[in-house]
Amino acid sequence: MHVMVLGAGVTGVTTAWFLHKAGFEVSIVDRQPEAGLETSFANGGQISVSHPEPWANPSAPLLALRWLGREDAPLLFRPRARMAQWRWALSFLHECLPWRSRRNTRAIASLAIYSASHLRALRAETGITYDQLQRGILHLFFSAAEFRHAPVRAVELNHLGIAARACTADECFAVEPALQRLAGRLAGGIYAQDDESGDAFRFTQALAGHLRSVGVRFHYGTTIERLDRSGEQISGIEVRDSAGRTGTLSAEAYVLCLGSFSPAIVAPLGQRLPIYPVKGYSVTAPIVETALAPQVSLTDESRRIVCSRLGDRLRIAGTAELNGFDANVRPERGRAILDWVNDRLPGAIDPAQAQLWAGLRPATPGNIPLIGKGWGKNLWYNTGHGTLGWTLSCGSAAALTELMQGRRPAPDFPFRPGA
Repeated sequence: MHVMVLGAGVTGVTTAWFLHKAGFEVSIVDRQPEAGLETSFANGGQISVSHPEPWANPSAPLLALRWLGREDAPLLFRPRARMAQWRWALSFLHECLPWRSRRNTRAIASLAIYSASHLRALRAETGITYDQLQRGILHLFFSAAEFRHAPVRAVELNHLGIAARACTADECFAVEPALQRLAGRLAGGIYAQDDESGDAFRFTQALAGHLRSVGVRFHYGTTIERLDRSGEQISGIEVRDSAGRTGTLSAEAYVLCLGSFSPAIVAPLGQRLPIYPVKGYSVTAPIVETALAPQVSLTDESRRIVCSRLGDRLRIAGTAELNGFDANVRPERGRAILDWVNDRLPGAIDPAQAQLWAGLRPATPGNIPLIGKGWGKNLWYNTGHGTLGWTLSCGSAAALTELMQGRRPAPDFPFRPGA
């Protein structure tokens, strides 16, 4: 069977890999000239199995109100007269209910554990490299009030099957010596030793290259205009190339991996996908003092900022901004991230060479991606991964492949009905 994957980000390329391994004929369509040039390009770099808690949790509404109007706020809501934004925001509030947040956390944890094992297997089989480090993630707390809950949270993570332990400040310094200058300021942390970090863009590019070498066809520079339907199935996709020429591409089945742009493609089919773009920012800068730059990936729980070492670079990312499809880079958002580096890791990077980037994360209200059967007989979904696209990519792709083969994947996860 020929399956056409729509989108060549980390989710689309991993989907193509697992489908190809299962014996499907695979092609990929993307409007960019290469793989991974949009949301996968410069994310935080974490394979953060230890962060299954969604943004939508009982504490989120109060935090959002506290941050309202602050340009450096971790979560920034820019109200627009758009029904899609308000519908998503109301659904987000609903997902903040304690029982729904607990359910979503369990589902994400199950898929994340499954995904991490598939990433390790893929890496062993292909030999691809992407500045990966297997040194864990250290979650940092800078107030005693926040750290007070860390031991309970570590126990909860272990109950979910995720190895984690609460650490005193001194234990954090032993795990990551580059943090020692925070003595007297750091309250403590949680160390998840099995987590990883790496460059999602380099991973996506390397895997795309491997796929080309085994015969997977890539249609780059090809914009998807619409899906054609015939009865209860998709008969083809109307496309436009970089020269403006139009045409039709066809396959026997299609997988939607278009991130924030997924809802618009299926809206003419009567499908309403609960995905909204949540803009995130990152800064990538060369390391100038090796001893001052961490090897362990960091998550500042107080500021919602993550930091990963990618070879001789440091990637610092964070913030969530609800502002529609505005992908413009706002310097003030980048300054807040650079201020964090100067405060937490002074002297580690060269700020003059820092590269600021912004991307649109395709978020569902509860951070639960849409994986499984889509519209009609031959459209499938693997989209809406929000902040966890890199973490969940291999597991989502492996699970979707099993669903397309008529099998139930192992994770305890709400896969799309009808699969």
